[in-house]
Amino acid sequence: MQVYTPADVAKRAANKYLGVLVAAKYARLLNEFPRTMSEAREKKLTTRALEDLTAEEGIEYRVTARRGR
Repeated sequence: MQVYTPADVAKRAANKYLGVLVAAKYARLLNEFPRTMSEAREKKLTTRALEDLTAEEGIEYRVTARRGR
């Protein structure tokens, strides 16, 4: 089992906190896609999101300003 440290996440994001937020948002997005029965025994969505974030290609994201402030 792969262990993802805050340092691993920080390499692909501006900092570890932003990396965790991006991975959580991506996991929620993955949850919206339908899964087949054969994929039921796959990795958890949070693990898959962290793998995708720390992969060489990474997840492409952008930070936007908050509304209302």
